[in-house]
Amino acid sequence: MIKSLGRFAVTAVAVVLAGIVVWNIWIYYERAPRTRDGRIRANVVTIAADVAGHVTDVAVKDDQRIDKGDVLFRLDRARYEIALKQAQAAADEAKAAMTQAHDDYQRYTKLGDVASVQEREQAGTAEAKADAAYREAESALDLARLNLQRTTVKSPVNGYVTNLGLQTGDYVTAGSPVMALVDADSFYAVGYFEETKLSQIAVGDPARVAVMGESEVLRGKVAGIAAAITDPDRTTSSELLPGVSASFSWVRLAQRVPVRIALDHPKGSLRLVAGRTVSVDITQKTDRND
Repeated sequence: MIKSLGRFAVTAVAVVLAGIVVWNIWIYYERAPRTRDGRIRANVVTIAADVAGHVTDVAVKDDQRIDKGDVLFRLDRARYEIALKQAQAAADEAKAAMTQAHDDYQRYTKLGDVASVQEREQAGTAEAKADAAYREAESALDLARLNLQRTTVKSPVNGYVTNLGLQTGDYVTAGSPVMALVDADSFYAVGYFEETKLSQIAVGDPARVAVMGESEVLRGKVAGIAAAITDPDRTTSSELLPGVSASFSWVRLAQRVPVRIALDHPKGSLRLVAGRTVSVDITQKTDRND
């Protein structure tokens, strides 16, 4: 009898312990703010030339680490050097005309009543037009200098060249994207949390980010929670009223909402690659008044 009670007690204790373990596991995976559906993200800067021309030199290689201000590629300078000379000549001519118009107006002014009022007014108008023409020529000269300077394209950020396809000899049109840079200073993580867990997440909460295949765990804080996600069932009719498709499914799946995680030390030893899979744990809550 005593042995039977002892075995029953041991079994009961084992069942209780197993229940506690299962309960904690269920809380950890199903209720706690944790997700295995996450990604490393970064800003991608699209590079386009401000002027058109043939590429004479590509100064970087694919996947190369670059610093802000490094030369990416150069365009043919010949036509822009000629344009600069033409603009300089036009500015010199406009300056000479302005000087002549100014001298003429001064002479008419000094003549007093010898010159008619109409002649003095015409001289003043000619001086004003010459001054405006000179300022316009100066602006054209500044633009020619800028265009020549823009034949050398430099990196606006610290980052990595990615998926490089630009080659020497390619013709580049102004404003057309020809290169992409991953901003090395913009890495962050995004965790896609079930909507049922959003009440346990607030901006400022500490977070742990585990990158798939890496032993190092990144630390960060919740930087923001998405304010909207796409509703695939909603359409807009001609009467501007929402049309929602009828749903009769027995199982209702929770929507996943992006939560942005700002990384504390994104420049650590771990090589961050935008698109890598991560798991995100919100480790504790900040003080809330709600």
